[in-house]
Amino acid sequence: MIAGQLSESTEMYLKAMAELGEGEVVSISRLAERLSVTSVSANEMVRRLSEQGLVSHLPYKGVNLTSKGRDVACNVVRRQRLWECFLYNHLKLEWAQLYELACSLEHATAPEVTDALAVFLGNPKTCPHGNPIPDADGCLPELNSNPLSTVPVGDTVRVVSVRATSTEVLRHLQKLSLLPGREVTLLEAAPMDGPLMLKVGDREAALGLLMAEFVFVEPIS
Repeated sequence: MIAGQLSESTEMYLKAMAELGEGEVVSISRLAERLSVTSVSANEMVRRLSEQGLVSHLPYKGVNLTSKGRDVACNVVRRQRLWECFLYNHLKLEWAQLYELACSLEHATAPEVTDALAVFLGNPKTCPHGNPIPDADGCLPELNSNPLSTVPVGDTVRVVSVRATSTEVLRHLQKLSLLPGREVTLLEAAPMDGPLMLKVGDREAALGLLMAEFVFVEPIS
């Protein structure tokens, strides 16, 4: 689908659904929260997307991307993450700002620019946040990782990716050095959904349980 055929709002909704869970049913309330809109606005947009054949609306459950919607979403995600690579590797911009800055570029990027950008960057497989970049055919590989919030106390893991979109959240994780490739040991998990005590490198840090759900990790063999 040619960039510019769909509105920026439509692309944002489809991208948000892909980011929240490929192949999963996403609740309207969760989608509204992700995009900082009201549930009424989200419901109205979902109705329009359903009429265009881009999503499938399951009453009382949520929405799912159709094959057509998934193709569009992967195209937007590809543009987003390629721009993140360019901004980080070539313009040396702050890691925490990449998502927000790339969002302003992705909607105005024509297919030929996307393809040229990918070649210029050497066809990277992941963005600076560790998330996979869909290929030109729209294939978005799943990473074999789990949220840091699920790690047992005492385990040491490696950060694979960070799936937050808020610059404020990303900056906090950056401050704690919770970046892709870092090794983290879970020292303690406070009860009642309390914070996690972590060892990151040679320092200790506390991280809220909700914040830990943005950080995806893999075991160190």
